[in-house]
Amino acid sequence: MKRLGFLSFGHWSPAIGSPVPTAAEGLLQSIDLAVAAEEAGVDGAYFRVHHFARQQSSPFPLLSAIAARTSRIEIGTGVIDMRYENPLYMAEEAAATDLISGGRLQLGISRGSPEPALNGATAFGYRPADGETDADMARRHTTVFRRAITGAGMAPADPNHMQGRHVGMLPVEPVSAGLPERIWWGAGSRATAVWTAEQGMNLMSSTLLIEDTGVPFDQLQAEQIHLFHEAWQKAGHAHVPRVSVSRSVMPIVDDEDRRYFGLRGQTDQHDQVGMLDGTRSRFGKSYIGEPDKIAADLAADQAVQAADTVLLTVPNYLGVDYNAKLLGNIVQHVAPAAGWR
Repeated sequence: MKRLGFLSFGHWSPAIGSPVPTAAEGLLQSIDLAVAAEEAGVDGAYFRVHHFARQQSSPFPLLSAIAARTSRIEIGTGVIDMRYENPLYMAEEAAATDLISGGRLQLGISRGSPEPALNGATAFGYRPADGETDADMARRHTTVFRRAITGAGMAPADPNHMQGRHVGMLPVEPVSAGLPERIWWGAGSRATAVWTAEQGMNLMSSTLLIEDTGVPFDQLQAEQIHLFHEAWQKAGHAHVPRVSVSRSVMPIVDDEDRRYFGLRGQTDQHDQVGMLDGTRSRFGKSYIGEPDKIAADLAADQAVQAADTVLLTVPNYLGVDYNAKLLGNIVQHVAPAAGWR
């Protein structure tokens, strides 16, 4: 584990007493948390993207604002649902954000997950072509997006354009060098991890896998990572890949922590197996309790040790101050003993 980031789902709620009552507060607090995380020594600020929900839905303005307020921390997504995206417009947005950040963008993308809207991408104007599935469409959008961010020609020039004569194919602008090597695919199975390696994308793995072989979650995820590296080496890509995993880590160091998570720490200490999209899936456990016990458990977590980046899912709905304290406690009391740096 070389890098430690946080992953926020960006929840906000107008409920009485909510520390994050509006979308504006959700966005502004996300910026403040990223600044606090950088000051605490955290390496990355990542955000989940959801549509038709009271969460973060438009990542590039948020990430650009964070880039302008920070200087070192990586900024990214985990993940963008590519079913919803216009690939060329997204390429422009991503390149502009990366340039503002000085090359710190780490963009996690995927084919999407269960969502509140029925066929939500259709409402955005995107429908699978004949014979395509939603996943096929997401991968098609991804192929176009990844080509566009390399500076490849994407549209024929108009030779009669009044600002000068152009020929051939024009790229979208701007283009940010290095961004193509900082695209991650959110893989929910071992087979998808192999596909991700074959495509030359980094691997982003969550706290669940849409498969179950009966072994503990960390072992199954470690196998996923191993298969990814094998496939990467076989594909012969020139650059070194990266792998991230997500974990829910809540050290109990004071009465406030105990009030929020003490009961959960007594019940949420084991993997869970259930059905997701009609498939038997395995969900990883949370790490809640005394810092030294959590550090030992993370040091024994095979996937955490196999990954170069660990993303800590934070309860952003509790506000900036609590989450800044939480990240500080992890940096000080947990991460070093678990193998960070």
